[in-house]
Amino acid sequence: MANDDHPAEMSYVHGASPMPLLGETIGAALAAAAREAGGRIALISRHQGIRLTYAELDREVSRIASGLLALGLSRGDRIGIWSPNNAEWLLTQYAAARAGIILVTLNPAYRVNELEYALNLSGCAAIVLARHFKTSDYEAMLRILIPDLADPAGRVESARLPALKRAILIGNDAVPGFLPFAAIARAATSASDAALAKIAPRLQFDDPINIQFTSGTTGFPKGATLTHHNILNNGFFVGEAIHLGPDDLVCAPVPLYHCFGMVMANLASLTHRAAVVYPSAGFEPLAVLEAVAEERCTALYGVPTMFIAELDHPDFARFDLSSLRTGIMAGSPCPIAVMRRVMERMNLHEITIAYGMTETSPVSFQSAVDDPVEKRVATVGRIQPHLEVKIIDAEGGIVPRGTPGELCTRGYSVMLGYWNDHERTAEAIDAAGWMHTGDLATIDDEGYCAIVGRIKDLVIRGGENIYPREVEEFLYRHPKVQSAQVVGLPDPKYGEELCAWIRLNDGESATEEEIRDFCRGEIAHQKIPRYIRFVDDFPMTVTGKIQKFIIREKMIAELGLGENENSAARGG
Repeated sequence: MANDDHPAEMSYVHGASPMPLLGETIGAALAAAAREAGGRIALISRHQGIRLTYAELDREVSRIASGLLALGLSRGDRIGIWSPNNAEWLLTQYAAARAGIILVTLNPAYRVNELEYALNLSGCAAIVLARHFKTSDYEAMLRILIPDLADPAGRVESARLPALKRAILIGNDAVPGFLPFAAIARAATSASDAALAKIAPRLQFDDPINIQFTSGTTGFPKGATLTHHNILNNGFFVGEAIHLGPDDLVCAPVPLYHCFGMVMANLASLTHRAAVVYPSAGFEPLAVLEAVAEERCTALYGVPTMFIAELDHPDFARFDLSSLRTGIMAGSPCPIAVMRRVMERMNLHEITIAYGMTETSPVSFQSAVDDPVEKRVATVGRIQPHLEVKIIDAEGGIVPRGTPGELCTRGYSVMLGYWNDHERTAEAIDAAGWMHTGDLATIDDEGYCAIVGRIKDLVIRGGENIYPREVEEFLYRHPKVQSAQVVGLPDPKYGEELCAWIRLNDGESATEEEIRDFCRGEIAHQKIPRYIRFVDDFPMTVTGKIQKFIIREKMIAELGLGENENSAARGG
C-alpha cells in the first residue's frame, strides 16, 4: 500500500525470465525439430486427410522452398497466401521462411479492392490461393484484376498488379492461368537446391519474414512487418505459458492468416515439437468436437464465440473431451459464466487468456494455467517474458498502479514497422522503441493487466471518463445478453451520452427498461446507457473487429443528433 513516505508503485512491468530468447530463423527451427523429433507428428489436416511427421514436413518444405527459387522468386521477395486453413498454408509459411521470402497473409474474406490494395502495397511477386471458400470465388476475383490470366505455368503480367509474376492454385486441378501447388516442388532443380543451401545460412533472425495487415476500421489496413525473431519467440513463449510439450496436440480452428493461427498455433507447436491439428478449412463447431475426440487433442484454441458454439452444439454431449488440458482464449472479453462452462464441461482447467496486437507478434500478456478463474476473465494475465509494458497518461507520464492509461509495449516482439509507411510507423513506435497500442489499460499491484477500452472509444460525459468496455462487460452478465457494444453519442447537456447495441441470446426478448433496471444500483448512474437498441449483428471489419464508428454514425443519423467536438474527434 502506498503512503506519504512511499509513493504509489508505477504502472511499469517487465518480464524477467531465466529462459533465453531463441536466436534462430524459422527454417532453422524446423530443421532442428526434424533432427530431434523427426518421427513425431507435426501436422494433422483432418479435412484433407493429411498427416505429416516433422521429418516429412521438413523435406517437403525444402522441396517447395527450392521450387519457389526455381520459379524466379528471390530472398526478400513477397509471396501472398489467400486461403482458408489447410496443409498448403503451413507448407507455404515454412517454405517461404526457409528461402527468405516474406509471407504476406491475406484475409480469406477479402474482396477484389482489398486484395488489389494488399498485393500492391506489399509488392507481391507471387500469390498462392485456394480456388474458392464458402461464398468467395478467389479464382474469379483474381481474374477481375488479371482478365487475360491464361498461362499454364501461372506466369502473370498485369497492369493493375504490376509486381505480380506468378499465380499458384492450391489443389491438383489443371486450371488455365494457374500453376498447381504441387508443381512448385516439381519445379525444383539441382541449381535451385544449391541456391537454397547458400541462402539458409545467410538468413538473419531479424530479417522481415511476414507482413500481416491490421484491421482497417477507418481506412485501408496497414502492413505490420514482422521478423523471424518476433514471431518465433512469441510462439515459443505462448507455448511455454500453456506448458506445451512433444506429447501435445493443439486443435487450431482459428484462422491461419492471423497471428492466432500462424504464430500461437503453428509456431508454438513447432518450438515445442507438438502437433498442430486443423479440424476444417473454416470454423465448424462439430468438426472441432470431432477432432478433439478422435485425435485426443490436449489443447484447444478459439475466441469466446467459438467456445460458445462448441458448448451449445446439439451433439456436444456425445463427444469425449477428456483428453483436453489447456488452450488459449483470446480476441474479446469472456463472460465468467462461459469460462466456467469451458473449464468444467470441456475439461480445459488450464485454459489461458491472452492479449496482444498484430504489431507485437501478437502476445504481450497471458494468464497462467493456475490463475483463479476470476483473474482469467477480469484480466489478461501478466507480462510475457522479455517484454516491457508501461501505462501512460496523455502527457506520456507513467501512471500509478490501478490508474487507466495507454498501454505501451517494448521488446523483442515489436514489429519492424508498417511496410512502406514510415509516417504511420513513426506515429506508432516512439524514439525509445515503445509501441503505442491505443488500448486503455490498468495494471494492478500483482502485475495483472486489465484492458478497459480503446483511447478513441473513451466517452466523456459531464466531465467524467467512462470506459465503454466496463459497461459492456457488465451487460454481459445479464442472462439474456449474448454480446454488447457501447459507444458515446453527442449530447448538448453532458457532451456525450452512452448508447448500447445489444445482441440477445437466441430465442430471448427484452425491453430497454429491463436492461436499465438490471444496471440500476449495480453501476454508476452515468454509466447506464441512455440509448439502447437490440440488434441481430454488429458492423464488422473483414478481420472480425467491431466497427464502433459505424454504430455511432448510424445512431447519430437515426436520432438526428449533431456531432460535438469530442465525439467527432474520436469518430474513427
